[in-house]
Amino acid sequence: MLGFEGENAREKVIVLLTMCFALAMAMLDNTVVNVALPSIQKHLGAGFSELQWVVDGYVLAFASLLLTGGIIGDRYGRKKMFLAGVGVFTVFSFLCGVSQNPSQLIAFRALQGVGGALLIPGTLSILTVTFPVNERAKALGIWAGVSGIALALGPTLGGYMVEHLGWQSVFFLNVPIGIAALIVAVRTVTESVSEVERQLDVWGLVLGTAALFFVTYGLIEANQLGWASARIVGSFVLFAVFLVAFLRWELRNPHAMMPMRYFRIPAFSAGNAVAFSIGLGMFATFFFLTIYMQTIHAYSPFRAGAAFLPLTLAIIVTAPNAGRYASEHGSRAPMTYGLILTGTGLFLLGLLLTPTTSYWVMFPIYLMMGHGMGATMAPMTAAVMNSVGPQRAGLGSAMTNTSREVGGVLGIALLGAILTTELKNAFAPAVAGLGLNAQQLSVINDAAKHGSLVTTGIGLSSGQASTLQQAFDDAFMKGFHPALVFAGAIVLFAAVLANRLIPGRETVAEAHAAAAADHAEAVPVEM
Repeated sequence: MLGFEGENAREKVIVLLTMCFALAMAMLDNTVVNVALPSIQKHLGAGFSELQWVVDGYVLAFASLLLTGGIIGDRYGRKKMFLAGVGVFTVFSFLCGVSQNPSQLIAFRALQGVGGALLIPGTLSILTVTFPVNERAKALGIWAGVSGIALALGPTLGGYMVEHLGWQSVFFLNVPIGIAALIVAVRTVTESVSEVERQLDVWGLVLGTAALFFVTYGLIEANQLGWASARIVGSFVLFAVFLVAFLRWELRNPHAMMPMRYFRIPAFSAGNAVAFSIGLGMFATFFFLTIYMQTIHAYSPFRAGAAFLPLTLAIIVTAPNAGRYASEHGSRAPMTYGLILTGTGLFLLGLLLTPTTSYWVMFPIYLMMGHGMGATMAPMTAAVMNSVGPQRAGLGSAMTNTSREVGGVLGIALLGAILTTELKNAFAPAVAGLGLNAQQLSVINDAAKHGSLVTTGIGLSSGQASTLQQAFDDAFMKGFHPALVFAGAIVLFAAVLANRLIPGRETVAEAHAAAAADHAEAVPVEM
């Protein structure tokens, strides 16, 4: 069955499919919710900053606990933690769907992220102990392929569901999948723990999460409260304090969740910097372009989701070939190439997009960016894992995923701060010249602080509403352009790091030659 052998082949396939469905459920929530954001904004009255929290609340919890989730499973039981993660994820997916206001949705999304952080490391650990060495690579390849397919289908599937079933459906979809995964996993997955006891780094988790929360809070809320407000200044001060405390603790703790000594390895540092940059660029692409297409271009949710298919399909097609190339020739060339394409794509979007830009202008840029991301991700993971050796491969993989997720958190927060600040500065003078009364100006300007527009229910004429919409679209683009250009600059800088610090063809050739020499010495010569 699926090429797996042995008397328990059927059970192994069932475990593999269960892990893949659970992974797909969690991975879908990285992209599927983006397409629902304009509908959430409309039906729950959410502002732009609250939409950022809907995404960042999930990713923040997910990123903070990802390194710890695997350790908890190794220590207390991988099956237990996987079941707990699926249960938490399923319950809070349902509660997200029945949320009555933005605050409830944000809180439930964060708790949903906790479930995702517990279940995803469990899927990999359970497959590792279920499949023997000779079948493990194939099983993990199927597992990774499902992850890519989930990312590809997320925006399109989400768009279709939002359009025909409402925004709540993107959360309710997880409920039957989660229940099925729980039932099957209870019956088929065998409990296992690590032979080597791993210690939890509780203080590292608390300090690191606090630092990430306060910088995210400061960036998202600064436009509404003002960059000079005591709350925003205080959040950045607390970020600095917690960051310094986290780094000092991790340097001194022998059981650190993020062992700082590995950052002395150039390939490890560069690989994680690239993961951060790709996360920033990718999350920015999905989050902001979804809002652009639905808010400015008036795309339906399904059309907006389908628009990303060229990008995500290009990732799926390119990633396996890039991984094979990197194993033979090193990660430097595909990473540099891919990052240049991705960064250039973000630059082009930042320079070319207008309120009336045709989709066919975006189409080749999406293809280029998807090809670039696909060329980067597999070689990036391989470079990090190779830099720490096979005994620490799990750490390397977890660190890469964490860096990518943290990049996504800060990307949405930072680029959102750029966009909303520029939008507000450009929009206010345009509104002032429309001859509106004080109450109308107050309502419109208050909404603009959140990155949204109010044109109904405040007594505007059709001409005033049309002029106001045009002014808002122009102001949105004035903030959108520098946000995308900034993201492109970050990714292109990562290309320089990859080209300078990631091992290339010559390093791989030396490793192959050394392995061949070791093999020749180990084989006795027959006379």
